[in-house]
Order: sequence, then structure tokens, then C-alpha cells
Amino acid sequence: QVQLVESGGGLVQAGGSLRLSCAASGRTVDTYAMVWFRQAPGKEREFVAGLRWANGNTYYANFVKGRFTISRDNVKNTVYLQMNSLKSEDTAIYYCAASRTSFSMSQVSYNYWGQGTQVTVSS
Repeated sequence: QVQLVESGGGLVQAGGSLRLSCAASGRTVDTYAMVWFRQAPGKEREFVAGLRWANGNTYYANFVKGRFTISRDNVKNTVYLQMNSLKSEDTAIYYCAASRTSFSMSQVSYNYWGQGTQVTVSS
């Protein structure tokens, strides 16, 4: 089992920045990929950014390229999402997820999820 705990959400003005953290515990040695999804009110959950743990390769949704950066701390078993130039449409609950088997931009591939952290961007 892998436990994921997100933190770092909050209220920020448009154009501002936030850094989200996702701390993994438990059986993290088998982690293949860790990703961030988000879900805005009335919308489906969507992929934001992801990282393959073994080689550090990163992947981004088009709507965050150039603004968001995903990174990791191997010692702390933590993944970060640095979010810059935030827009009102970035308002959502952000979820961290992990997979032991593969990387995918589909939420169905992930069986470990955090509780989510709210990000609200005011215009």
C-alpha cells in the first residue's frame, strides 16, 4: 500500500504562484509513476502533470506547459507541483496519484490517491 498526502493549496490572485506537495509513504519502493490530476466544479477530473519515478521523465497537459513544473525529492519520497502564472481557470481540487505499473494520463491507471488540496485563483 502507498499513502499519499497533499499539501500547499490555498487562495491566490491571478498571476500568482503556489507549490503543491505530495508526500508518499508506505511501500514506495515500487512506485513507477506519480502524477497530478485536478477536478474543477462540474467538470471531469483531468491530467495535469506526471513523472516517471525511475528516470525522472516528466509530462504535462498542454494547458499548463510553460507554467507548471513537476519535480521530485527521492529522499523525502515527495513530488512537487510548482504552479506559476495562475489563472482563474486553474481553480480546482488537485489530487496526487501513484501507480506501481505504468505511466498514463488516464485516471483509471492509478490506484493510489491522495485526499486532494483546494487551489482557488481569484481574478
